[in-house]
Amino acid sequence: MSDLTKSTATKSNLGNKNVVELVASYPTMPLTVDCVIFGFDDNSLKVLLIKSDLPQFYEKWCLLGDQVHSREDLDAAANRVLIERTGIKKVYLEQVHTFSQLDRHPGGRVVTTVYASLLNSKDHSLGISENELKWHPVNKLVEMAFDHKEILDFCYGWLQKRIQEHPLVLNLLPEKFSLRQLQNVYEAILDTKLDRRNFRKKFASMGFLIDTNEMETHVTHRPGKLYKFDFDQYQKRKKNWVGIDF
Repeated sequence: MSDLTKSTATKSNLGNKNVVELVASYPTMPLTVDCVIFGFDDNSLKVLLIKSDLPQFYEKWCLLGDQVHSREDLDAAANRVLIERTGIKKVYLEQVHTFSQLDRHPGGRVVTTVYASLLNSKDHSLGISENELKWHPVNKLVEMAFDHKEILDFCYGWLQKRIQEHPLVLNLLPEKFSLRQLQNVYEAILDTKLDRRNFRKKFASMGFLIDTNEMETHVTHRPGKLYKFDFDQYQKRKKNWVGIDF
């Protein structure tokens, strides 16, 4: 080995040693992920929760979460948590916010990054039932473990804003749907009653609905027209689409 090669190798080893020592000098702080899984079912918005296993929060509900492993990134950790806690796979999770309040965990300083998703709960059966895993109506929850009620409220506000910026609710509907079904979804998530004429007028003006020339069947109310969402038109125009302002 030449003197130049030896010198380069020595500098490389010293550099690696310095990096290791620098990282070792950083304060250790647990990093976790929490998943807020919203589900739509029977014209009601729900969230998937489990019972806390900590004595301090006996009988209280909490979000699905866990520590991030040293060899995984945040996205991988969130997907792992969802699969391990629910058995549900192939669900799109979006990173929403990081919560870092000093007193948010009774065990000490813990920082958590929160992911959220919106799905039709009828289309995703739970493969696990540990810790009484079940769906809960969002508007019926009052108190939760840790700061999870605060996290849930934050994500609920995020979801209400998101569905007016992006056609997420189409994932909750069948391929062919009525305007009544579409309005029911928006009303459930926004937690408000929308004017029927105004709602239909706004959607008609966007030009994203395709009239299938079919009508609803086997319904107890007056049958309505069935529509399909024009995803091709949406893809072409989404850059200039400002969303829906209800």
